[in-house]
Amino acid sequence: MNERVLLDIEVLVIEDDPRIAEINRRFIEKVDGFTVCAIATNEFEAKLQLDVLRPPLVVLDVYFPDTDGLTLLSFIKQHYPDTDVIMLTAAKEAETVVQAVRAGVFDFIVRPLVFERLRATLEEYARFQRQVKAWQEQPSTVEQSEIDNLLQNAGTGRMTGTGVGELWAKGIDKVTCDKVLELLNRRGEVTTGTVGNELGMSRSTARRDLEHLVESGDAHHDQVYGTVGRPERIYRRQRGNEQT
Repeated sequence: MNERVLLDIEVLVIEDDPRIAEINRRFIEKVDGFTVCAIATNEFEAKLQLDVLRPPLVVLDVYFPDTDGLTLLSFIKQHYPDTDVIMLTAAKEAETVVQAVRAGVFDFIVRPLVFERLRATLEEYARFQRQVKAWQEQPSTVEQSEIDNLLQNAGTGRMTGTGVGELWAKGIDKVTCDKVLELLNRRGEVTTGTVGNELGMSRSTARRDLEHLVESGDAHHDQVYGTVGRPERIYRRQRGNEQT
């Protein structure tokens, strides 16, 4: 199948703030092959549009006056199993992220929205849909490599190489790790004690997250030898990560 063939993917935006909903619409429609078919600002509108339009993709917020995004996510997965969901929200609570991923969200993107991040997700989703469509049109058995490729394009940040699944395998919570990175970029250098005191976590958790940042290239470390006791490891931000 030609990878360059574009699908016409309709997207339902569920967002209670009309201004943000319009920004989301403009960003989505800047990506080739995607069209926003409707915007819903509350639970009633969301369920009505889902029933009428049956969109393949929903972009969903977490916070609503009359419900919450996780409840809507569960409703969509129960009643519209062929509809995929990208959470696009200001919510950063670890438990919210965990529940969304376990419920089968395709990706979880936090605001403030960076267009390139959204575009990367939508392009991955288009590749995923192309593969699914090809299999549906020509039913056949598939090889393990084809399955692996489909799952790689199946969302939840996998395309970045540092997705939620990979972090969980290392016992790392992505939201907490992002907070550690933010602190590091703000201060320039930290120790496990600094991170533990600032963010209220154990030294062992701080060290695990900091070592992951070193492994991912977001930080580097040096050994500092004092006059008494064991050497201390100092973690420093990489050049180019300075906050403006």
